[in-house]
Amino acid sequence: MSPRTTLSAVLPLIAALVLTGCGQRYDPQAEAAAEQVPRESCVNTDGDTIKVGLLNSLSGTMAVSETTVNRSLNMAIEEINDDGGVLGKQIEPVTEDGASEPTIFAERAGKLIRQDCVAATFGGWTSASRKAMLPVFEAQNSLLFYPVQYEGLEASPNIFYTGATTNQQIIPALDWLREQGHTKIFLVGSDYVFPRTANRIIHAYAQAHGMEIVGEEYVPMGSTEFSTIVNKALASDADAVFNTLNGDSNVAFFRQYNAVGLDPETMPVMSVSIAEEEVPGIGVDNIEGQYVAWDYFQTIDTPTNDEFVANFKERYGQNQVTSDPMEAAYTSVYLWKAMVEKAGSFDVAAVQEAAETGEITFDAPEGEVTVDGENQHISKTPRIGQIREDGLIDTVWEAPEPVTPDPFLGTYPWAESITGA
Repeated sequence: MSPRTTLSAVLPLIAALVLTGCGQRYDPQAEAAAEQVPRESCVNTDGDTIKVGLLNSLSGTMAVSETTVNRSLNMAIEEINDDGGVLGKQIEPVTEDGASEPTIFAERAGKLIRQDCVAATFGGWTSASRKAMLPVFEAQNSLLFYPVQYEGLEASPNIFYTGATTNQQIIPALDWLREQGHTKIFLVGSDYVFPRTANRIIHAYAQAHGMEIVGEEYVPMGSTEFSTIVNKALASDADAVFNTLNGDSNVAFFRQYNAVGLDPETMPVMSVSIAEEEVPGIGVDNIEGQYVAWDYFQTIDTPTNDEFVANFKERYGQNQVTSDPMEAAYTSVYLWKAMVEKAGSFDVAAVQEAAETGEITFDAPEGEVTVDGENQHISKTPRIGQIREDGLIDTVWEAPEPVTPDPFLGTYPWAESITGA
């Protein structure tokens, strides 16, 4: 299968959510036919501005995470505009609220493309939101820049993935846990695509590396009842928890986890969706000492990151923090700019061709990143962090160099049962 073709096995069940320009939903039969109909772009490049879409959850259970991503996107746009824009044009952002609902993400994506005529869209968080939007961007031949770590097993010519894929986050986290002597793992996650797919990968990894999965539990998005689950974890003989909960469910989970006497010493938790902005909502007392796997932390000590953090605080307040998804979103705008300028055009095909060269790089706050011309993911440096008493995260391990993205895990023989390779 071509790496530029979306893996049919992981297309979403909720893919039938493309909207017409007037905002009405297709029925499933009409939508399936509509996906095959090419649409002529309405992007206007005649004036002094170029529109882009910002599509984030500004309400609902994911707003705690996505509002700050929206801020970092706006900061990147402001910086680029102050520096002369893109191809001499000022970027005009058009903001939409995905409201933490995949169907709404799909609807708003259709509006941004067909009504607002944006040249590209930046946003999404959950894999459910991305998979709901994917057929919209493919049908309309528009570009989505997706900034969040995810479960892999996907590549679309209409999506650039600037967050970590599996071999840049989940696998390094498992390697680190195993090196620390943790071999009995309890899995807890939100009940949607990312946690379930991630946990299939974790099962395959565990079987190949002498680890045991001693429990696996899922809850609906936004769930706040974890007393039964944490008691199962307590009774499971696990020596670590791998956490793929998303949004404000983490608040309830860690409070109830601590209430039964668990802590980072007795049963550490490795989380892959908790970053600096989520810590205050969970409560530092509830999560201090726990571990997270990302590719960026605010505490990275480089001049580029120091400037990024200082600029963000200057715009939004000295008490604000930066995080991996925010940094990946910020980086995505600069990568789009670099592609457009290499192409000399805002045209989708021209931008894709520019990316295919493998020459699109950016000195990001996380370190230098490069767009992979084959799968439109980016090279990233995996890091493991530990949450400290002030809510920031210290790096306790990092890869010696950026890791090439491998979304289909083609270089991992133990993953063949999942990927079918």
